[in-house]
Amino acid sequence: MPQALDIRQNKYSDVSQEEKDRLFQECKDDERWSHILYGCYECGICVAACPSARFYDFSPRLIAQAVAREDTDLVYTLMNDSVWDCSQCFSCDRCPRGNSPGQIITVMREVAVKNGLNTAKEALEGYGRIIYKIMSTGSQVSPDMLQPNAFPDWGHHVHEIADNLEVWRKALPPETLHTIETGWKVDEKTIIELYLIWHMTGVMDLILGIDEGLHMILVDVMEERLEEAGYDIEFD
Repeated sequence: MPQALDIRQNKYSDVSQEEKDRLFQECKDDERWSHILYGCYECGICVAACPSARFYDFSPRLIAQAVAREDTDLVYTLMNDSVWDCSQCFSCDRCPRGNSPGQIITVMREVAVKNGLNTAKEALEGYGRIIYKIMSTGSQVSPDMLQPNAFPDWGHHVHEIADNLEVWRKALPPETLHTIETGWKVDEKTIIELYLIWHMTGVMDLILGIDEGLHMILVDVMEERLEEAGYDIEFD
């Protein structure tokens, strides 16, 4: 195990120690940090409960250990690689020490996104269309979006859907090809509230750090609809 850790730690040797320390300090400065990390017993209960650990080279215990020991080299590697394998189910919250590896990972992900780490951009690349779909319709996906290259972690089902998409389209009403209106009509007021929440809570700033093109498209959509609803909001 120590040899494996050395390999992980040396992976990003081109990044300065100051930068690694700065990003870890940003995690620690989060107001949630003191409530989600109390030290690790190394009992492994979080790993036993974790569904992602069954399918990926992923260990919530390793993340809890790294942050508890303030091993900033390893934390940086995990922030780039491992945190994106978490399914955010929070099964790990059964930790007897009171740690929440899932929430620790949430903070680490947010720091990675805010700082525009390349691995964060790569991990979120397939979700650009989902974000646009949410902002334009209030829901998430439509059948034409289920492509293996965008969602490789969805297993063989996504291949079956993509390979037989024309068959599915013949079986579904035409309106469902690119939208979800027939199954889930979202009220205009709800979408406006969604826009305001995303704007006021900094979600748009996070998107800007990951995908400038997507941010520009969303701003165009949001500004027009907010203006029509009587809101005068300036986007950066």
